[in-house]
Amino acid sequence: MYSRIIGTGSHLPEKILSNHDLEKMVDTSHDWIFSRTGINERHIAGENELASDLAVPASRRAMESAGIEADEIDLVIVATTTPDMLFPSTATILQSKLGIRNNCPAFDVQAVCTGFIYALATADCYLKSGKYRHALVVGTEVLSRIIDWTDRSTCVLFGDGAGAVVLKSGETPGILSSHLHADGSYNPILAAPGRVCNGKIRGSPFVSMNGNAVFKIAVNVLEQVAEEAMQANRMSPSDIDWLVPHQANIRIIEATAKKLSMDMERVVVTVDRHGNTSAASIPLALDHVAREGRFREGETLLMEGVGGGITWGSLLLKW
Repeated sequence: MYSRIIGTGSHLPEKILSNHDLEKMVDTSHDWIFSRTGINERHIAGENELASDLAVPASRRAMESAGIEADEIDLVIVATTTPDMLFPSTATILQSKLGIRNNCPAFDVQAVCTGFIYALATADCYLKSGKYRHALVVGTEVLSRIIDWTDRSTCVLFGDGAGAVVLKSGETPGILSSHLHADGSYNPILAAPGRVCNGKIRGSPFVSMNGNAVFKIAVNVLEQVAEEAMQANRMSPSDIDWLVPHQANIRIIEATAKKLSMDMERVVVTVDRHGNTSAASIPLALDHVAREGRFREGETLLMEGVGGGITWGSLLLKW
């Protein structure tokens, strides 16, 4: 029994914040941002837009491309670092907004930028068990709410958006393997440490990051987890048709591709258009290329990501 992706969808907020806009807000420049990150612009959610609001159109587009209705979804998993509220889960809110009325399980996964891979791997296990037929897996973020817009080291990096896929169980090969890891000793290098206590926020609610430390760790673990996936399936880089990395930073993407001896023409890059959207970045990239018709049936895709925690993971699949 396998689970395979049969539909993709994505959604970006209307408001665009360009590098030139940021030049007016903090001491930075378009050239400095683009040369170091590969980002041209990012999308920013409206004041009243929540993670679930971004997830709704992305999910509907995924279901439409899969050719299934809401009542055929029997599992909903949402990966997000920026949920609508403390509880209930964003997944149950999304379930209601989509009109999924079959009492199916719905829950959130929080693994920051690796969240979509964690969520996809979780859904894969459920579908392979034979208990569920169709799963909706979503990555959605409103990171602009936890960004200090006076901190030029972080505010240039992040954006908002949502991406979704529909998985179907069956005999046709799809997800071949997933490989998930975490090391909590690295918590301080990338965090948003604020917490709610007695109605007040304790600690900083904004993203803080040691950029140099994150870069070094990211490149190393992404190479390792990509190799792990290939070894588990007795493959080499030449067997991989597409690398679909977390869209964090063009330098990390290029460094990882170089370590894997993969030509950048085989690497999906969309970070220039939406910045780092954390758990939403991989499904956004996936949908972008899928809708351009560049993925061919039977091709092998390797997804990989690394995020705060730190968490990291990879997932190998047949398209």
